[in-house]
Parts: sequence; structure tokens; C-alpha cells
Amino acid sequence: MTDGQTGGTFRLAYAPGVTPAKWVNTWTERMPDVPIILVPVPAAEVVGLLRDGGADAGFARLPIDRDGLSVIPLYVETTVVVVPKDHAVTAADEVTVADLADDEVLHPLDDTIEWTVRPGLPAFTRPDTTSEAVELVASGAGVLLVPQSLARLHHRRDLTYRPVLDAPQSQVALTWPTDATTDLVEDFIGIVRGRTVNSSRGRTPASPAEKPARRQAQKPAQNGSGRRAVPSGRKRRGNRPR
Repeated sequence: MTDGQTGGTFRLAYAPGVTPAKWVNTWTERMPDVPIILVPVPAAEVVGLLRDGGADAGFARLPIDRDGLSVIPLYVETTVVVVPKDHAVTAADEVTVADLADDEVLHPLDDTIEWTVRPGLPAFTRPDTTSEAVELVASGAGVLLVPQSLARLHHRRDLTYRPVLDAPQSQVALTWPTDATTDLVEDFIGIVRGRTVNSSRGRTPASPAEKPARRQAQKPAQNGSGRRAVPSGRKRRGNRPR
């Protein structure tokens, strides 16, 4: 098993839109001797990368094939519709799927939202990526529903977005191969779950044998008679002369 305290590196994959900065910063503070390597990867490829040994853990968008993987669901994102700034839906602060019934809705091949029924009208094409779909929205070819973080990632000044209240949502999870749960993986799990440095699965606290030694060192030294020794910087008072 990899030593979770010193040496080696930790490789962390993450899907587009996921921002691992806060966890990476905590890792850097707690584990200065273990560099963390970030591996950006398309959402559909996170699981394959983990199974091929290309990363130690990863942030993926659910649902995924969980066979052989451990998964910790983290948070759910609001789904938004990306539209040109002059689109009719911008008159409202939030919309529903029914409000998009007459719009052509782009469905990129890397879509991260699991739909039971696609909203709106089918667009004339299925772009390969969300980035290409955003370009098509800008050209007036349709609208796009994505997790809010992806709308921010692909921000353009000529586009805006609105929350879609009743749309399915995307959930982000931390995942890793179960049979490769190393000490480093356990350390990262602790960081993601907000454990403190001295928690049972965080960085190793001082052993019980060390603590009494520190307490003993704080006690004043005693001389052979059982009396407290006088510090060398202080003089013992003699009898005051009469």
C-alpha cells in the first residue's frame, strides 16, 4: 500500500465544470511532501481512466458504471438553459421545461444530464461536445441545457442562462477503484469529507506514548530532596540581616 504520509504523488482526475481547488489547497497544506497532479478529462472518460490506472481518484458526474468502484456522492447542481441574451426566456429569473416546448434543444454527445424525456424540439444535429453546442447556441441554432458549472465554464458575453426548475440535475461524486484504496486515497477522502488533521482517518496524530512525555517536560524539575529546583537565573533568598 502506498504510504499516505510521505513520498509519491497523488493523481486526481476531474470532469469539466468540477472545481477541485478547495480540496487541492487543503491537500497542499497537509501533504507538502506529496505533489497532487490534476488530470482534466471528459466526463464520459473518468471511469475508464481510473480503471486503466491513469489516476488514483476522480470527480465524476453520476450516473456511472460503479462496477469495481467506490463512490461518494457529493453535491447536486442546478440545471440551466443557455440562450442568446435576446431570447424570450431571459424575461424571467427562472423557467420550466414547458417554457422550452417550442425551442430546438441541442443534445451534445457528451451530455451529462440523464433525461427520461428530452425537452423541447430535437435540434438539426447532435454536436460532439458541450463546447460545440455552445457555439451553436451563439449562432441561433438552438438552446442548451447543462449543469450550471458548465454554463459558467463556457461563458460568452453574447449568451446568458436561466435555472430550469423541473429539469433533472447532475450529481458530482468522488470515485476510485475499490481495490486501490491506498493511504493517499484515504487521506483525500478525509479532506473531501471535511475531516480535521487529527481525525482517525486524517493525518496521523501524535501517538499516545508521545503525549505524556510532553506533559512531563512541562512539569518543573525537582531536586533530590523532593523540593522544586530553583531556576538558574534566580537567586535563592538568604536570611535578611537584622
